Amino acid sequence: MSEEKVKRLAREIYEEVGGQENVLKLRHCMTRVRMDIRNYDKVKLDELKKIDGVMGVVEDDTLQVVIGPGTVNKVAQEMVDMAGVKLGEPFPNKLSGKQLVEEKAAEVKAAQKEKNKSTSGFKKVLKSISNIFVPLIPAFVGAGIIGGIAAVMSNLLVAGTIGDSWQQYIDVLNIIKNGIFAYLALYTGINSASEFGATPALGGVIGAVTMLTGMNPEAPLPNILNGGTLSAGQGGIIGVIFAVWLLSLVEKQLHKIIPDSIDIIVTPTVSLLFIGLITIFLIMPIAGLISNSLVGVINVVLEKGGILAGFTLGATFLPMVMFGLHQILTPIHIEMINQTGMTLLLPILAMAGAGQVGAALALWIRCKKDAQLVEMIKGALPVGILGIGEPLIYGVTLPLGRPFITACVGGGIGGAVIGAFGNVGAIAIGPSGAALIPLIANNQWLAYVLGLLAAYAGGFVATFFFGIPKDLQENK
Repeated sequence: MSEEKVKRLAREIYEEVGGQENVLKLRHCMTRVRMDIRNYDKVKLDELKKIDGVMGVVEDDTLQVVIGPGTVNKVAQEMVDMAGVKLGEPFPNKLSGKQLVEEKAAEVKAAQKEKNKSTSGFKKVLKSISNIFVPLIPAFVGAGIIGGIAAVMSNLLVAGTIGDSWQQYIDVLNIIKNGIFAYLALYTGINSASEFGATPALGGVIGAVTMLTGMNPEAPLPNILNGGTLSAGQGGIIGVIFAVWLLSLVEKQLHKIIPDSIDIIVTPTVSLLFIGLITIFLIMPIAGLISNSLVGVINVVLEKGGILAGFTLGATFLPMVMFGLHQILTPIHIEMINQTGMTLLLPILAMAGAGQVGAALALWIRCKKDAQLVEMIKGALPVGILGIGEPLIYGVTLPLGRPFITACVGGGIGGAVIGAFGNVGAIAIGPSGAALIPLIANNQWLAYVLGLLAAYAGGFVATFFFGIPKDLQENK
């Protein structure tokens, strides 16, 4: 993307959200610029959606402008550079006295609106999960693909296609891959602490505690639930997040009661000792039981449900993405990978994005006279094929209504194919669509590709014949 277009997008987005002074802080994820807004009354949503290059707008706890992967990094950086801050930092308050009064009134109004939401508590959980794991997605993607390459090379080595001298290269690739997967508890602990308001370094230590480094193998620690012993990583990511949340509560209280002169010594020591003991002897056993049961239930459902389970999951995932509910699945994927070496959910859920690709192709053919729609499809389709579906959701299928439903049908058909094969899993999370192929475990990539093709075809046929809005249908 040209520098001029990046600057234009940054400037026009600011214009339609009420200017830089109406933004509290700004950050981005893989496809969206996320802004905390001072006064939503100043945001011109309709005009914001009409900006050339904006694929959609999502109103949530933050105002999210869908731009697309790659582009979003440049635009978000340009916007914070214009404001003179860094990503995630508070914007300088340049408001006049009158504007400050208006801001306070807007805050009261927003607080009342939030209070009236019955689902605000659940949304906060989803937001926290998203904030913990979204920063890790690039690492999941990069390390996962490197691990996938190492797995392919290992298979070639076993088959005799390449010689033993390749083993050292395989080992190096696995070392790079394990840079995140072997120490994921630490990264999760650090990010969780940042999200919950604890000291990030202390959160990392609590994450590391679950690895039981230094435990005497001849005298393992007891598991209070079953009389057995604890194992490293027991309770997984779920346990780490809960433990760091407790850490944040304890640390905040200690900061209030410990004198400043000894706070730096007493607070971290007491926090780590107290939460560390609770983590080892209480949280790890309980979280381990929960995570094992959860993974076991999901595996049984997928194994017994087969085609039906695959269709249901593939067809319902797009609505989950639309409402932001898909974030809750991230810890589940990670737990499945930790326990079984792969997640059986991800390949099936990836079919939802493939159904959208098929729907978009059908719209392109049937609605080619609509130049604006075709341009939107051209921009969103390549990243949709690679598994990043938000541009297609918010820019193409969802605004038109019918194509969103027929895209879900296509996703269900692809999911049914994956479910029929069974045991199709991914060794890492992050990518989807065609980008997930290198991460498919146990050489089941052909089954995954057939599922993709089925979802493309299903979304295309369903949309071509039943999903074209009447006002866009061409006269034959």
